[in-house]
Amino acid sequence: MSTLKPALSRHHVLVALSGQQNSGKSTIFNALTGARQHIANYPGVTVEKKSGRYGDSGLSVEVVDLPGAYSLTSFSLEERVARDFLTQERPDVIVNVVDAATLARGLPLTLQLLELGVPIIVALNMMDAAKRRGLTIDPLELEKRLGVPVIPTIGRRGIGIADLRAAIRRVAEAPTRPHMLVDYTVLEPFLHELSTSIEAQTSHSSSVPPRWLAGIALDSGNQNRAVDASLSQRANDIRQKFERENGISAADHIISCRSHLAKDITAAVTVSTHAGSVPLSERIDRLVLHRFAAPFFLLATIWTVYELAIVQGYELTKVTWPILASFRNWAADILPSAGFLWDPQIREIGLWMVDSVNTLLNYVPIFLILFALIAILEDSGYMARIAFILDRALCRFGLHGQSTLPLILAGVFAGGCAVPGVMATRAIPDTRARFATILIVPFMNCLAKIPLYTLLIGMFFTESKGLILFYLSTITVIAALLVSKLLTVTLLRGMDVAPFVMELPRYHLPTVRGVAVRAIERTWIYIKKVGTVVVAVAVVIYALLQYPGLSNERLTHFQAKGEDAIAAFAETIHGNRFTPAVSERSQLITALNVLTSYKSAKLNAGSREASKAIDAELALKHPDLTPFILRSKDAESRTAASALKALSDSRNDIRREMKNERLINSFLGRIGHALEPVTQFAGFDWRINVALLSSFAARESSVATLGVLFNQDDNEAARLEDRISSDAIANYTAVTAVAVMLFFALYPPCLATTIMVRVQTGSYAWMMFSILFPTFLGLFVASTVYTLSTVTGIDGLTAFTVTYLIGVVALFLVGIGIPRRRAIINPPSQAQTLEREG
Repeated sequence: MSTLKPALSRHHVLVALSGQQNSGKSTIFNALTGARQHIANYPGVTVEKKSGRYGDSGLSVEVVDLPGAYSLTSFSLEERVARDFLTQERPDVIVNVVDAATLARGLPLTLQLLELGVPIIVALNMMDAAKRRGLTIDPLELEKRLGVPVIPTIGRRGIGIADLRAAIRRVAEAPTRPHMLVDYTVLEPFLHELSTSIEAQTSHSSSVPPRWLAGIALDSGNQNRAVDASLSQRANDIRQKFERENGISAADHIISCRSHLAKDITAAVTVSTHAGSVPLSERIDRLVLHRFAAPFFLLATIWTVYELAIVQGYELTKVTWPILASFRNWAADILPSAGFLWDPQIREIGLWMVDSVNTLLNYVPIFLILFALIAILEDSGYMARIAFILDRALCRFGLHGQSTLPLILAGVFAGGCAVPGVMATRAIPDTRARFATILIVPFMNCLAKIPLYTLLIGMFFTESKGLILFYLSTITVIAALLVSKLLTVTLLRGMDVAPFVMELPRYHLPTVRGVAVRAIERTWIYIKKVGTVVVAVAVVIYALLQYPGLSNERLTHFQAKGEDAIAAFAETIHGNRFTPAVSERSQLITALNVLTSYKSAKLNAGSREASKAIDAELALKHPDLTPFILRSKDAESRTAASALKALSDSRNDIRREMKNERLINSFLGRIGHALEPVTQFAGFDWRINVALLSSFAARESSVATLGVLFNQDDNEAARLEDRISSDAIANYTAVTAVAVMLFFALYPPCLATTIMVRVQTGSYAWMMFSILFPTFLGLFVASTVYTLSTVTGIDGLTAFTVTYLIGVVALFLVGIGIPRRRAIINPPSQAQTLEREG
């Protein structure tokens, strides 16, 4: 071995943690670094970059957990990221984590890393799992054959971590370049020829061995990015020459040579005492992956994740929302006070941004549960089984087996949420399938869409509610699969698609610490990234909804209504002994604001003791206003409280009317009017346009906006469909309702989901596409259905039925083709593979 310059001269050591998926690499990383971790993304991609630090007797050690990769060939995004880090950052030490129970499958990556010429330590992890399988491995013999330190570890128990840290320090103090090379036999002359050309290239950095680059260039084929463009054609020519002379591809030959050497080494260092026995994981898989039992286990797992993350997560928001509401009240208190009808601009925009942030932070309990469950599925080994079970069906539409969970969380049937659905796509390894899943997740029936569906079904389909709900529950899935197929054969066609390598790891019992750390890390990423985007987006939406505002004539009208309400209040409390407390206009406005804050605090009190504390605080801070707010047996106090409540209600009514009129006159409202010439073909007038546009910020607002625009009655106890004026909807039919529901089902994602699309894709362009494409698609479908139904004279139920049947037929025709992506499934202890060719 040749000697390298010690890293200790800088008092800082950069360690790269490399290994295949399911080798326990993340567990080793957590054991080495503890809580001192930082998570970001690699530049230009959405692959997680996890780094951490620890100290060792004055030495600062930075550990980077590279993405799990089977090789450095760069077929997948993760492999390219790992390779680029190793070749460009040039770590001082590489810790290669290898699963001891599947040593023969992990060593080919080790052999490739050895050729890189960077000091290496092999962490022989999961020694306990190997022992349970009857495997005895001699670490000293393995160290002798590889020529690098080998440290036995059991990461989840912390066994061997101290030895690993000591080995890192030793290697950093006296680094040596490993010399072991694989003999590629008949390929050696071709490797030498290409490496000579690379070495002669002036732009080549001497830090990476030319032979290693030559091997990558011949191995990668059309995916090659290892050499300069000027050498790419040279590599192709040499590779083709080798294939003509030997009748085998260079990539297959390289893999074969490494595999044979890995098996020879494994045989030399391993003794099996359980030969012929069936491992526990395979015995479990015989039941879990049984062709008849597998769907039931899958449905049970999905239902559990959905129930705990979405249903119970929403229950937890009832606990966290009062905290967020208290923060909102605190912000309202420190901002300039509200006026009688108009608030200072800084107060309005400040509360708008707080409300926007609170809306997103309200999802935190859901994310904590969701990410914890995902971590459990990943660590236990069942996540790979989910992909295996469903991949064959989903890949027909350009999706991945791991697209299942995001679609379920978003609401495959009803009641999900697109935000955690988009977040869950980060686990999908295939770039094209991941982008396709991100873009179709918003089509699912999130919980916020249900109120509008309920409203329209209750108004127009009272006799066939169940059938319409069934159509809505399933037509979104049909549309999502068809859209995914369309996108993957068009816009997403050029994205990187790796050969589908899916390993079925052994089943493991997840650790509480590992699950908790990952859940908190991923949730914190959501909080940080969303927080940086939501403020800017919220300001834009605020401006669109608020400006240009009301005309002077309308302002004068509302001012007069406000003065009338104040005059009525003054007349009611005239002669009341409590009148001096609100005799001045400023005192009256203060009383109204105190009443509003008191109501909000009582609403979120949560317990009788907290409610009493709020009453006591009011009496302490505003004793002169207590008679106007707190219940009392005193007749004059009851009169004063009733009068202030009536004035507060009148004030709220006027403010609500102003807000709605401002909405209609806003840029967004004007857009609604301007869109009528286009949307009329779908049966939408400006009122429906404004309701749909306003729902971009939050889906629930569509129902409230429709209620206002259609002159809803003031009886809040009545059902919403009963509060809509019958005269206002006289010009609408059941076909209009069908068009609205179809458009709403395909409508762009809400503000929170749009931000998550930006976070997960790392692109504003894709965020805009996720808004524009569904808009045009939804409008096209709604216009087609409405126009044809109007021309043919069919009713709404028939129109929806025909549309649904057309979707089913299209889904069948698209899905009957042969899957195009190849899948290789590697069982944990079986050599055979299954391939899906295309």
